Amino acid sequence: MKVGLLESRAARLSGYWAAYLKELGVERAVSDLTDAEALALGQESLPGEPVQVQLALGRILALGRVDAVLVPQSAPVANDAWGEALTELLSRRFSSLPTLMPIPDGGPTLETVATEIGLKLAQNPGGMRLALERVKPKSRGAREDMPPLAMASRVTVAVIGPRSLLAEEILASGLAPALDALGLHAVFSSELPVAQVLARAERMEETGQIPAGERELFGAASLLSGKSAVRGVIFVAPARDAAHRAALNRAAARMHAPTLLIDLDAGQTEWPELEAFRDRITLGASARAAAENTLPEDPA
Repeated sequence: MKVGLLESRAARLSGYWAAYLKELGVERAVSDLTDAEALALGQESLPGEPVQVQLALGRILALGRVDAVLVPQSAPVANDAWGEALTELLSRRFSSLPTLMPIPDGGPTLETVATEIGLKLAQNPGGMRLALERVKPKSRGAREDMPPLAMASRVTVAVIGPRSLLAEEILASGLAPALDALGLHAVFSSELPVAQVLARAERMEETGQIPAGERELFGAASLLSGKSAVRGVIFVAPARDAAHRAALNRAAARMHAPTLLIDLDAGQTEWPELEAFRDRITLGASARAAAENTLPEDPA
């Protein structure tokens, strides 16, 4: 049996699943195409769909003839059909695809799903249990630290969006240079420690009724906007993704800091509205500093 593992820069446990396939003795397929070539395949096949969905499909097609593909799950937001059932929808749209197996990126179901997949792929209960035990240390993922929140002579902005967008260089590579050119220090939500993001998300009202992806977006925005160095929050929605745009709008409405919502498409390098936002937060910061400097001294 030949199996592919969908490469995703947004997935935290790709190393776990790659090691598991190796321990199971399953032949793993690897794509020969670049991310740009894979994205082009997805854009051709799904021209009107969200950019991160196009990339996922392109990477699946780039694996060639395989029996199955393990597809990391991303946390969905409200009314997010692709996020809730990516593998099912792709299989319905394209009957020629191999078997698509959704896999969790951590969480309480990880070992249960790994067990089920191991039995299907290797059909060897003893070998599956041994493989699970050997890869268990990788289930914690890599250590995550907070990124630097300040840079000399720069104003810091939080950049909030789904990991499936911001963590993918092929999709989001134009945003950081655009912000840097405006003299802004950008802190991306995809770089934040997930545990801290989820802990902050618990502060939402009725958090148990809110989809996981929406909790992550709010948690990241709340975590960063509460830092004194952060002057504004830029929310980034994937192109052609109405569900994420609506979720980001809801998150923005909860913020006290200045906010801006933009769309991001693959290859995009310019956002005219960023300069006005930069002026808004930098002039506001300068005005506050000037006001503080002119306050009368305390007589005491």
